[in-house]
Amino acid sequence: MSTAVGTSAPAHSVPEKTGPLDRLRALHGEDRIAAEYPTVSELLAELVTSEADFAALARAGRLLSRVAPESVQKLHPQVAPATVAIAGHGMLDALIPALTAQFARHGIPLRAAEAEYDSWLRDLQDTGSPLYAADAELALCVLDAQIVFDELPLPWGVSDLAKALDAKLALITTLVARYAEHGSGTLVLNTLPLLNSHAHQLVDHRSRTELSVHWREFNTGLLRLAADQPRLHVVDLDPLIAESGPVRDSRLAAYAKVHLGEELLGRYAREIGHLARTLRGRAKKVLVVDLDNTLWDGILGDDGPDGIAAASTYRGEAFGKFQRAVKQIGAQGVLLAVCSKNDRDPVIGVLRDHPDMVLREEDFTRVNANWDPKDGNLRDIAAKLNLGVDSFVFADDSPFECGLVASSLPEVAVVRLDEEPALHVDRLLADGWFDVRELTAEDRLRAGQYRSEAGRQDLEESAGSMEEYLRALDVRVDISPARDHEVARIAQITLRTNQFNLTTRRMQQADVQQYREADNQLVLAVRTRDRFGDNGLVGVVFARKEVGDGRLDYYIDNMLLSCRVFSRGIEQAALASLLTHARDHGGTSIFGSYRPTAKNHRVRDLFPSLGFDTISESEDGGAEFQHTLGAGVPDVPEHITLELAFV
Repeated sequence: MSTAVGTSAPAHSVPEKTGPLDRLRALHGEDRIAAEYPTVSELLAELVTSEADFAALARAGRLLSRVAPESVQKLHPQVAPATVAIAGHGMLDALIPALTAQFARHGIPLRAAEAEYDSWLRDLQDTGSPLYAADAELALCVLDAQIVFDELPLPWGVSDLAKALDAKLALITTLVARYAEHGSGTLVLNTLPLLNSHAHQLVDHRSRTELSVHWREFNTGLLRLAADQPRLHVVDLDPLIAESGPVRDSRLAAYAKVHLGEELLGRYAREIGHLARTLRGRAKKVLVVDLDNTLWDGILGDDGPDGIAAASTYRGEAFGKFQRAVKQIGAQGVLLAVCSKNDRDPVIGVLRDHPDMVLREEDFTRVNANWDPKDGNLRDIAAKLNLGVDSFVFADDSPFECGLVASSLPEVAVVRLDEEPALHVDRLLADGWFDVRELTAEDRLRAGQYRSEAGRQDLEESAGSMEEYLRALDVRVDISPARDHEVARIAQITLRTNQFNLTTRRMQQADVQQYREADNQLVLAVRTRDRFGDNGLVGVVFARKEVGDGRLDYYIDNMLLSCRVFSRGIEQAALASLLTHARDHGGTSIFGSYRPTAKNHRVRDLFPSLGFDTISESEDGGAEFQHTLGAGVPDVPEHITLELAFV
């Protein structure tokens, strides 16, 4: 048991062994939660070290909900609160504390706009409701089975239920289309849980079976809506119910209209936290795993290759299942790497030849097996991949190594495994660190593209100069308006690219589609390949034209480029092409902007380096630029072969 801490106790009086919730209470008692907000996620991570304690997270959420998001942002300008509008059918008092804690786990203060009781239908119909507010990133409509059963006649039969379900799905379909047209955020619905107390009101088994079929068809219809509407997300409650206790307490449902229980709402809130993180482009990109007692049973240095197992023993099979889960993730664009305290040669030997291994050397973009501290190894892997450690997930069975990484690299998501390998898969997947809205063709090719970087690095090291390297690389750039099948990839680039991102405007698929459909706007896709392979779609330029007072001006709303293809002149080729196009079509000037973030400082001087004049600067380091096209435009670098089509 952790020692309770009085809310008025000073920080230095908190016993060292108090739990994370006690330490959070101490911060609250001193009115320091806003000041220490960046550390809150670390405290909450301790609450989910092994199994998520939803009750404890809810208690933490009640403390955090007393802190105004504006006070956090004032002290930490880089922390952007999220506005979430919430409507539903039943009482949802337990949801806001759970959401507050789950958002805080990902460093996002929650600004909740809760609607009146049972207002979901009215609020979805009214485009002036909080669900449609311009600043609402998420609009949650939390539904339960009573939206159907409360409308059935008495007595009712399967045919009555089927008609009610069809009518409800048709209504929701219309409302979703309304939101897609007028809403600016992402609408979130959920499947409806069917309880025994519903089905068993029919006494014959045949009718119950037919009821279940109709119910599942309704839920399937909801899920299919999400596949058709990019502004809709549907949370499937069935997997959450399978992991939780009862859907509800019948007494609370009857007397207080609480149709979804606290634990289920806690699990729902966790899914919404994952979604918010995904929509902000903060999905992780790299999974770094330990080896001994993580990927296999045993310690390679002590037991030797013959003494470790991942398939051939009762316990080893659990490690084999974990390896299969890791390989499955890696096949979908997540980069895999090893960080292990071992000698490298034996590790490579096991990955190449051991009969139990599902994962092989070629599955990993980096294998760091040495005796250096693991936090330093993670930094090394990040440097080699040209990625930030904030895109990393680290999975290890050692409490010491997990604690070291958590304390020295708090931006790394740490998955704390333990001596029970049967739970490794559950713990790795519990927080959806790698979730994306849609998997693209580039995602599936990403691991191979990163592995091909070794060839590029060898070529660069052997070349006499950068110019010689670039000529030998044979860079080919294809620039044209984005194609229909590329919209998902372009949205992903806006969400996940941080370093080469001039304004850091995040866009969902619907936003990209809306931008490209405007007559005066261009979404230019930048694709590259070289002697080592096809890099795919690696960049995008958003530009618009404005006519007035005898002028035709172009505005670059944003430009982004993947970190995989930095320093190859691709950005110069893209901008030179746009400038040439604008000049040849009677353009007067092109304007561009730079908005500073913690990671995009390297592109601060992009526009001036290509002949743009600085016309204004802001106190935060932002700037506006102009290129008068009559002054000439920069050339496409000589080492680049350009394929260009603006129409």
